[in-house]
Amino acid sequence: MLTRREFLQTSVAAAGMVLTGADAPPKRVAIIATIYRYLSHAQHIGDRFLVGYPYAGAWHKPDMKVVSLYVDQKPEGDLSAARAREFGFQVYPTIAEALCCGGRDLAVDAVLIIAEHGDYPRNEKGQILYPRYEFFQQCAQVFERSGRSVPVYNDKHLSYSFTKAKSMVETSRRLRFPMLGGSSLPVTFRLPELELPPGCEIEEALMVGEGGSDPMDFHALEALQCMVERRGQGETGVKAVQLIEGEAVWRAGEEGRWSKDLLISALSRSDTPLGVDEVESRPEDLVTSGQLPKLVANPAAYFIEYRDGLKATLLMLNGALKDFNFAARLKGVPRVQATQFLLTPEPNVTYSACLVHGIEQMFQTRGAPYPIERTLLTSGILESCLTSKVQNHQRLETPHLDVTYRPPGGSNFCRS
Repeated sequence: MLTRREFLQTSVAAAGMVLTGADAPPKRVAIIATIYRYLSHAQHIGDRFLVGYPYAGAWHKPDMKVVSLYVDQKPEGDLSAARAREFGFQVYPTIAEALCCGGRDLAVDAVLIIAEHGDYPRNEKGQILYPRYEFFQQCAQVFERSGRSVPVYNDKHLSYSFTKAKSMVETSRRLRFPMLGGSSLPVTFRLPELELPPGCEIEEALMVGEGGSDPMDFHALEALQCMVERRGQGETGVKAVQLIEGEAVWRAGEEGRWSKDLLISALSRSDTPLGVDEVESRPEDLVTSGQLPKLVANPAAYFIEYRDGLKATLLMLNGALKDFNFAARLKGVPRVQATQFLLTPEPNVTYSACLVHGIEQMFQTRGAPYPIERTLLTSGILESCLTSKVQNHQRLETPHLDVTYRPPGGSNFCRS
């Protein structure tokens, strides 16, 4: 005998009807991933849709069902087959088959594209050539052939190429489906819970982080972007960028290109200042004590000049800390505003639950909680900064980064 839900699912599928509320069947989700193994982004995000996640002090299980999976590579530790057996979905050999569940037309209600991790080459800029654009295009082809489209989440930056990233956003508009992307940092917990007031005038902003170029600097840049986009009437785009490294970073600080006061405030929010050494890790003013040049072997400074005149800096300081912190000076506000973007520990990494909450919201409502243009602009900033790096650290004009948008009205980060 069929259960009520099974009967509704069967009859609705046959009649082509749309149900809402308690009678609606679970949303059917396809996962398109480069790899699916322990601590990969696909595992972090995909498993949340399979078993649920902690949110707002409770365990939340999305009313959604993963029905198909495509993985581009299956390295040692691959979990795709085990997850398929446990949760009753199929791993398909192509993206089109995953979206159509083996049939001819689109058979899912939402798509997760998680092209992060795996064995892929790098270009001359050091960017990992993840096939995000190629995965997206194959999904769009299924949408066009089927005559309908569904919401798409694209993990991390849209592409290593701004041209490809812009094309993805344009395709989503042409086919009229909501799209979300980006890093988990803008939506993770903040210590303290700082949100800059809409319409504020930012005199200067600084982000400090750590990690390798391409994956981790994107996280830092999008965290910076989610803060500064709240200024004035919204985002106006980027006029020019420059990336410098090594001793030039410290000289730039002495010359006032980045603010030592803002760096002191940002580092004061860090839970991982390394101090004299990681074992001792005593509290210390790393800036005025002169310890930073001793701790950081190869600093990098990303200078961003916005079209409305704002200047912002990202300092990547490997060896000085192990987290991501922001500081800004606002006109008319005497105290520097600073916060930490909290990265909770493995294996639960609850900040990925914050990200999945936003993805689930878009899948359910067909409305993105924050604009895809944020991720588009950040993708372009990163590519242009890395181009500056390989072009002898020159300052580069960026007329193509004329990306404008209004920030979301409310806060999207997790609160305790």
